[in-house]
Amino acid sequence: MNQVPTVQLNNGTLMPRLGFGVWQVPDAEAERAVATALEAGYRSIDTAAVYGNEGGTGKGLAASGVAREELFVTTKLWNGPKQTWDRDAVLRAFDDSLGKLGLDHVDLYLIHWPRPMREDFVSIWRTFEEIAASGRAKAVGVSNFRPADLERIARESALVPAVNQIELHPLFPQAELRAVHAERGIATEAWSPLGQGKELLTLPAVTGIAAKHGRSAAQVVLRWHLQLGNVVIPKSVTPSRIRENLDVFGFELDAADMAALDALGAGAAARRIGPDPAVFDV
Repeated sequence: MNQVPTVQLNNGTLMPRLGFGVWQVPDAEAERAVATALEAGYRSIDTAAVYGNEGGTGKGLAASGVAREELFVTTKLWNGPKQTWDRDAVLRAFDDSLGKLGLDHVDLYLIHWPRPMREDFVSIWRTFEEIAASGRAKAVGVSNFRPADLERIARESALVPAVNQIELHPLFPQAELRAVHAERGIATEAWSPLGQGKELLTLPAVTGIAAKHGRSAAQVVLRWHLQLGNVVIPKSVTPSRIRENLDVFGFELDAADMAALDALGAGAAARRIGPDPAVFDV
């Protein structure tokens, strides 16, 4: 390492701007995938309670031999509808995640979804304030929150989320939300930064830029994110792709490249792959 640049979060914590995500990686495969990523040079690992792989992720962290102070570990509260998320429930969930990960603290803890129809994310956030004050999470933030959700937190809490992790890729660039983040001092982190590797990586605009730079389509898209200022967490279980996704610091997209990628999701062309946070409550 350590060519991966960092962003200073609003509480002073440094976070690598490129990390490794383990969404949809089975628990039995997570140990190997995380070990491969750490060996390649990643130091930021992103998991979540609902992924069901915090145990395997923790084993990969422990087996790597990388010092804890060099790692940045993120997990998320799955604030699903099966129970009332009062203070005790949030603390139990957090303790459960730490236990599975085998850690005494995480670097970032996120509320996974706003679920605005349930009217409980503000009370959850108050417990997140407590977790942050305890030092058991170096920073706390949110995921999939809309501008209105961030505004509500701002009205009712002095603690500004350090990060909002959102669906973001050239087909869904989220310019308005990124502007809100910049105004409030919230770091933007992209999940599915490659659009889940489907249509996006085969578009002529992307493959043409890749050919121009002698890079893969995925590397071009990750470079677009980095030049916009986003934090990215690509996921793969293929060792060669894990390494390839980290090798994005030896070239730069020019203004024409950036404009061509920006145009893919401009205006009415923007489209989600994942759920809409306004209605998601599964």
